[in-house]
Amino acid sequence: MKRLKIYQVDAFADSVFQGNPAAVCPLEHWLDDGILQAIAQENNLAETAFFIPRDNGFHIRWFTPTQEVPLCGHATLASAFTIFTELEPGLQSIQFESRSGPLQVTRKDSLFEMNFPAYAMTPCPNPPSNLLNGLMGQPQEVYVFEDDPNYYVILENEDGVKDIVPDLNLFEQLHPYSVVVTAPGDRTDCVSRYFAPSYGIPEDPVTGSIHCALVPYWANRLQKSKIHAYQASQRGGDLFCEYLGERVLIGGHAVKYLTGTVYI
Repeated sequence: MKRLKIYQVDAFADSVFQGNPAAVCPLEHWLDDGILQAIAQENNLAETAFFIPRDNGFHIRWFTPTQEVPLCGHATLASAFTIFTELEPGLQSIQFESRSGPLQVTRKDSLFEMNFPAYAMTPCPNPPSNLLNGLMGQPQEVYVFEDDPNYYVILENEDGVKDIVPDLNLFEQLHPYSVVVTAPGDRTDCVSRYFAPSYGIPEDPVTGSIHCALVPYWANRLQKSKIHAYQASQRGGDLFCEYLGERVLIGGHAVKYLTGTVYI
């Protein structure tokens, strides 16, 4: 029987029960993909991150309860937090290798800043009917990004984002695409919510990866490089971001919820 250490971390949170919980499972070497998926399904969190040592950093992978995904922000933040605070507390910077390329995380006091790729989304002049009907309303604009497949729906104001009650059955039929709704914020630069029911995530509490596209959009629209974003889910979370052109910085806090052991 194998014993694996596991941590659960609330990412983009200042205290427990906020932000987005992620499971973090450090490994010495990769296990069979079926085992990794089974652990993620058993955890039943939006994401479980696994990583192994590699050269001067780590190789990281992320699994939802139903499948592996190419990029995940909050579970990367949770993994970095675990390394910085539990495994190698002397580090100030971590280099992850992933399916989405190199990802660097830097510790700045209590803030953990991730260096991620910037995504250029394109207009979607003819959104699918399942998207429009699932929104139960007419958006101002719709954009799309193909490589990390999401529809980005632009709404008029923060109340519109908070009040939306989507038809998740229709959103599920958009697979492999998920849905982001966003608008200008009342007290922040922008707000958003994220729905990915076909990946086993009806609504993700706080999503780092969607800000790879949201930060460039709002930076260009607002004509400013630093963006304070808020994800307006029930748990909610703040993201402190900066647009660097080909990269985006996505910063947040994190707290540990539990430490345990997986027996397989």
